[in-house]
Amino acid sequence: MTRAGTPAECVVNISEGRDPTIIEAVADAAGDRLLDVHTDPDHHRSVLTLGGPLAEVEEAARAVATAAVAAIDLARHRGVHPRLGAVDVVPFVPLEAAGWDTVLGARDDFARWAGAELGVPCFLYGTDRTLPEVRRGAFTSFPPDTGPSEPHPTAGATAVGARDVLIAYNVWIGAVDPGRLDPDGVVDVSRALATALRRPGLRTLGLAVGDGAQVSCNIIDPARVGVAEVYDAVVRGAEAHGCTVRRGELVGLLPDAALYSVEQRRWPELGLRADDTIEFRLDTRRG
Repeated sequence: MTRAGTPAECVVNISEGRDPTIIEAVADAAGDRLLDVHTDPDHHRSVLTLGGPLAEVEEAARAVATAAVAAIDLARHRGVHPRLGAVDVVPFVPLEAAGWDTVLGARDDFARWAGAELGVPCFLYGTDRTLPEVRRGAFTSFPPDTGPSEPHPTAGATAVGARDVLIAYNVWIGAVDPGRLDPDGVVDVSRALATALRRPGLRTLGLAVGDGAQVSCNIIDPARVGVAEVYDAVVRGAEAHGCTVRRGELVGLLPDAALYSVEQRRWPELGLRADDTIEFRLDTRRG
């Protein structure tokens, strides 16, 4: 199969989660390649999942980035999630085993385009660097791979990656007795849990959200780490620290195999639904 027809996904993270007009305009730019939009006002972030033939996904990603850079001013942004730019992360994801080289090419082409056409410096990840390494070292340990040497005045910078399928999943926690554990204490618990859970295949952050906290997870190896396993581990840890789990939340989509590895009776508890899979949304678009 040619690069143009290789099935792929691109999960564009933008730094806007509160203005529905901006979110809708950016999402509309993706056209028929848009599979899902997840918005979080506390993170002040939206995750747009694009999917289909790679050439069409690349075109949609560029349209989304153009709309986001035009609409978002990072200088006014206040949110709990770490960020480099208005178009914060643009990972290209192969949906077939043979597609890795093609998404690497898509990554590099997007970064060159964004640097030249949008004036946004881009940092590459996925082979020599991980996304956390980019967040830690951008502009200090290493310069941008493409584009200007300094951040764009309103759009900052963008991390452009090639990676395998991952699952973004959040577990929200609160105090069992708010009189005994204040909001700062709940945030401390979330950070302690995130540190305890973090391991190969699972990246975690503890974040303050609303009147509670969140263990924000990237399951980067769904074959080794399951959604139910993460949720249950947070439940046990939270209870041990005087907290309770309020809900689990899928961010974006997950593969069929990851959903159906969980007992169906647990889907509502974990915040999962049958139409939350990449395969389901792609089949819907084809239909």
